[in-house]
Amino acid sequence: MPVVDIIIPAYNAAAYLSLTIESVIAQTFQDWRIVLVDDGSTDETASIAAAYSASLGDKFLLISQQNRGLPSARNAAMRASSAEFLALLDADDLWLPHRLAASLAPFQEHPEIGLTYGLITRIDAKGKLLDTFKGNPVDAQGRIAPALYKRTVELPCPTITFRRSCIAAVGGFDESMRASEDRDLWFRIALRYEVAVVSEVIASYRIYPGSMSADADRMLRAQLRFIRKHYGSPGCGFFARQSAMARAYKQRADTLKGQAKPSAAIVSSLHAVLLCPMDPSNIRTAASLLLCVLRSSSKR
Repeated sequence: MPVVDIIIPAYNAAAYLSLTIESVIAQTFQDWRIVLVDDGSTDETASIAAAYSASLGDKFLLISQQNRGLPSARNAAMRASSAEFLALLDADDLWLPHRLAASLAPFQEHPEIGLTYGLITRIDAKGKLLDTFKGNPVDAQGRIAPALYKRTVELPCPTITFRRSCIAAVGGFDESMRASEDRDLWFRIALRYEVAVVSEVIASYRIYPGSMSADADRMLRAQLRFIRKHYGSPGCGFFARQSAMARAYKQRADTLKGQAKPSAAIVSSLHAVLLCPMDPSNIRTAASLLLCVLRSSSKR
């Protein structure tokens, strides 16, 4: 039995899947198994996965299912897992060679830890570096469920590792959610367990026009649903809810700004100000967007 099962959901992932799997093969920690679920792909995903399954043997378990979405594919992989630890990797992201070794180390030192995460670089469709996630503004570890609710901490998905026993305690991914389902599971784990951070870059997260993170409206709806779902949990009262909703609208504004939609971005940023007027970052974002629009208008 491997120490860690690597959960890879794949849907029409042929463009990047080989690079993703090769980043696993290159790990310095080698006691792993890939559990890959082909979620009804219509491209070459299945044949690429089958080739790796044949070459890696017992280190690769391939599961095929009809298309049911990302949460379902991850749950199917977790049900088939047997390792003590589960590590997440999407089919278009990459791991640095020390990713598993760095993520597993805190568990050996602190048995109370249920989940670890680390830092990422963000890359584009061609693998070009966009930026580096430099960590959270506070020492974001320990009991962090309220911070996850307000989204004052970020847990990048390709850096997540957790004990398989956590799933027995809190359940898997909510299959009725088609976005923010990862944050939903991290929150439920964090309500029960300690969380530890690996304070170094251990993975690369790919962003491109068709990626879910580029869909501003879909992400907003999912975040608001998450906020409503967990309202009233410990540390998640009225003011936490207002702060969380404001951050959701602010994120939408940032995404729309990057998509050159300044008017829609301003409206979203003003929503954030109305929800949480005491947060100066919301006011700065709205003012900055408004200034950009005014400057653009004056040049016409």
